[in-house]
Amino acid sequence: MSFWRVLLAIFFPPLSVIGRGCGSVLIVFLLWLCGWVPGVIAALVILNNPKNN
Repeated sequence: MSFWRVLLAIFFPPLSVIGRGCGSVLIVFLLWLCGWVPGVIAALVILNNPKNN
């Protein structure tokens, strides 16, 4: 997880997980629409998942 991805996850979470697949982007986008904090948490969890590297 790079520093730039973390910053992007804080300011615009859906864009930070764009390389993880359409499902991840959709989930993060919907959570981000529900509130800023759930979107950021979901983006950081997806970025921190070692299985998807």
